[in-house]
Amino acid sequence: MRKVLILLSFLLPASLTWLSCGGSSSAPSTTKTSGVAYRAFITNSVSSGSQTAGVYIVNAQTDVRPITAPISAGNTPGTMVLTPNRAQTLVFSSNGTASSDNQFTIINNAGESASFHFNLPGMTQSFVVSPDSSTAYVAVPTGAVTGQPSPGVIGVIDLRSAGVTAVISCPLVNPANPVCVWPATVPQGFNQPYRFLSMGNTGTRILAFSQGADSVADTIAVITPSSVATEYPVITFVPGFDHPVAAFFNSDDTAAYVLNCGPECGGQEASIQTLDLTTNTAGPAGVVCTPGGNPSCIGTLNLTAGSVALVNGSTMYIAGTPPPVGGVPQQPCTGETTAAQSCGLLTIVDLSTMTVTNSGIVITDGYHNQIALAANGQLFIGASTCTEVVAAVLGDEVRGCLSIYNTLTTTVGAVAPGGVAVPNENGDVTGIQPIGRRQVVYLVQGGSLYIYDATSDALEYNPSNPDNPGEINGLVGYFIDVKIVDF
Repeated sequence: MRKVLILLSFLLPASLTWLSCGGSSSAPSTTKTSGVAYRAFITNSVSSGSQTAGVYIVNAQTDVRPITAPISAGNTPGTMVLTPNRAQTLVFSSNGTASSDNQFTIINNAGESASFHFNLPGMTQSFVVSPDSSTAYVAVPTGAVTGQPSPGVIGVIDLRSAGVTAVISCPLVNPANPVCVWPATVPQGFNQPYRFLSMGNTGTRILAFSQGADSVADTIAVITPSSVATEYPVITFVPGFDHPVAAFFNSDDTAAYVLNCGPECGGQEASIQTLDLTTNTAGPAGVVCTPGGNPSCIGTLNLTAGSVALVNGSTMYIAGTPPPVGGVPQQPCTGETTAAQSCGLLTIVDLSTMTVTNSGIVITDGYHNQIALAANGQLFIGASTCTEVVAAVLGDEVRGCLSIYNTLTTTVGAVAPGGVAVPNENGDVTGIQPIGRRQVVYLVQGGSLYIYDATSDALEYNPSNPDNPGEINGLVGYFIDVKIVDF
């Protein structure tokens, strides 16, 4: 497999402008201003009346919002990522319009304050943090570099000094002396428009996934973080995939299981495909297993659909929606009583043998990009742009983008083992956070925060807000994401 040189462009106005506003000039407080010991951060993306956009704090032990101002994090804060040591929360603010501020904020969790912020050169859908919590990597597929004909950059942020230290890009240069040497299947000089990132367990590998033409979107960039500080770090572009969107690594980062989105993302076939990170080669078609189990199985396991996955031990849960053909839905809502004509699928795979152990599990449709396993073995699966059913009169069916799969061998609430519940709430699901100290899940759907009891798969009774099950009194806004910030 051919190696590729990647150009490291430092922050000079002639190459790429990242910083357009500075951080706070004073050191953040080391005292929790809310006085709450077990906190959830929730991003509110709108300002209206007395409500201000920002990161809200909720007592995740009592389901009560303390009387404290939200943390400033841009005009429309949304996606959050917590550092592994839980010392900082990274927040991106953008609503995808021309007026978006594209602000990236680093919050000091102890002081409940923004310690630094700056504006990205475009939107990001993916940012990851190294296992030692020292560095963040931010994919900006529309980020442009002077002299580079097509966009696509990855920002490298030192979280200790709160500064952008490098920008990874791969521009078109003189073909006689190329900086980037692409595989034969990729147009020479066509920049890799990075969209999604996956970080390995040990921090020795980052995989960058792209969008666009098949020749580009079927290629994974394998980046070695330790080489980023060099003038010309070497990465490898590995072709042979099908619109990959995520990867899951074995313990020592010698192999990865790649989720190919396939048709949902403009490709041909959804699958789980192995990537050998010792040789940087894609697994072949089909599956080859030898005695010894994981990771001895190599190859590709084809699926009906898959846009999001979760791994628990050697079990992988994969959710997706087969795209319609000629406007006709390909997955009916078999076994469900619903007015919806289109549904999605959940598939369960044993990674140790690369075999499907359960398939054809009907869930809501849409583009699935949220998934989390609660303490009681309840798998929460969220989607956007699903087929919604809105009640015309009281008592009619209500259906949104949330599915709850019972992974247990016992009944939970009204859901049998291996069954699926679709709660009566409308809206896209944009955030899911199991509450580790309790058997409840905080979930953001349609801009509202709901509290689900994982022992019943129903909205929790909140004694602090008895008239509105599953809600928090005084929490008003249009919410996007939710994260627990304390151990």
